[in-house]
Amino acid sequence: MDLSFAALTFAEQGTPAIPLHLVAEDAFEAWIEDQAPQVASWLRATGFTGALGRTVVVPDAQGGIAMAVAGYGSEATRARGRFHLAGVAAALPEGTYRLEGLPQDDAETEALGWLLSHYAFERYHKQSPARARLIAPEGVDAARLEVIAAGEALTRDLINTPANDLGPDALEAVCTDLAGQHDAKITCRRGADLIQENFPLIHAVGRAASQAPRLIEMTWHGTGGDTGPTLTLVGKGVCFDTGGLNLKPGSSMGLMKKDMGGAATVLGLAHMIMALDLPLRLRVLIPAVENAVSADAFRPGDILTGRNGMTVEINNTDAEGRLVLADALAYAAEDAPDLMVSMATLTGAARVAVGTDIAAFFTDDARVASGLEAGAAAVGDPVWRLPFHTPYEALIEPGIADLDNAPSGGFAGAITAALFLRRFAGASPYAHFDIYGWSATATPARPKGGVGMGARALLAALPRVLSL
Repeated sequence: MDLSFAALTFAEQGTPAIPLHLVAEDAFEAWIEDQAPQVASWLRATGFTGALGRTVVVPDAQGGIAMAVAGYGSEATRARGRFHLAGVAAALPEGTYRLEGLPQDDAETEALGWLLSHYAFERYHKQSPARARLIAPEGVDAARLEVIAAGEALTRDLINTPANDLGPDALEAVCTDLAGQHDAKITCRRGADLIQENFPLIHAVGRAASQAPRLIEMTWHGTGGDTGPTLTLVGKGVCFDTGGLNLKPGSSMGLMKKDMGGAATVLGLAHMIMALDLPLRLRVLIPAVENAVSADAFRPGDILTGRNGMTVEINNTDAEGRLVLADALAYAAEDAPDLMVSMATLTGAARVAVGTDIAAFFTDDARVASGLEAGAAAVGDPVWRLPFHTPYEALIEPGIADLDNAPSGGFAGAITAALFLRRFAGASPYAHFDIYGWSATATPARPKGGVGMGARALLAALPRVLSL
């Protein structure tokens, strides 16, 4: 598939550029006193005050653009959002711009937001992303931000692509292409191979679909070669979720192309890690299935045995994500990585708890938790820790089997799902992300549609968590 990497780059240093002045509300009067009279008159005539996001183009004597001015609001108004310059980029005419007055503390996040404002999913219909290009602000690692933007574009493209064009076959092809870009090794177990090699839960969930279920595995060694720390990323790759025999209503099925958002986010993060050549050993595991309905579909009441020997009573076939992740986590745990992370669009309960803009995560490891929280704050990728509350373990133990995939009662759904996964994750430091992966409305740098959540926070946390 064609990906949206190309447009997400900065203009080359030295390119002729239009000055773009960023002016906060409380600094506007002092700033305007230093401007030429015609500039001051123009800005006052347009009502410019430095209000956040307000953008004005100032003409020169020939009718061209002499400069542009954008409001940076106040600290209070900026705190209510992020990627403020992305909105500015969308409001400017096409051209190349050079920022003046951007606080250094905001430079990296705002520059990334500018890049992301150029993202558009145009596989099926022409869109209108921002056309204004930016020379990277001083002190910003432009190449790193371009890599991060490309990883986010990959995630968005994958989530946005409907299941008729992105089933397990196509998801495997994307993984193969990504591995080829980075000289990574890839293997795939499909269909009956899953039974032979002891991945019974992945097989059970996906066996009713027209495309065979599979476990995609990618491995890569960075600068550290065979001595760097080990990181395993596991992403839920349910390419479409009908709910199985516990069929979803149509209103709930409409967004189920995004049920592989965990896999999409993991692949975007993997691209960032490999393109930045981090000194670690990376392993990516994606159980790729479609939860479909046919005579061969798994049923409510079935009792299945996972890779690690634990039995699972199926009380809802629509709680399939934790099943495919369980086998992948058990497999990952056999190598005892230094850090294991799963990402999944797993529960509606997490969305009720933290909303659609925050990535809920679970971990028992204080170092992982503090690293993620610090990383999230540094890069504007909000996360929130929810508890692995051990007293709730009893809720996922049905008595007839070791585990219940969908405990009744309706309480603590995100926590009980996370506890289910923890039973398969082994003893390695482990974090689980329960993400939404979708922007229901367009906001700066985040058009309506698929979106990455938690990946940039984790990328920022890795040096601390793995001592890179």
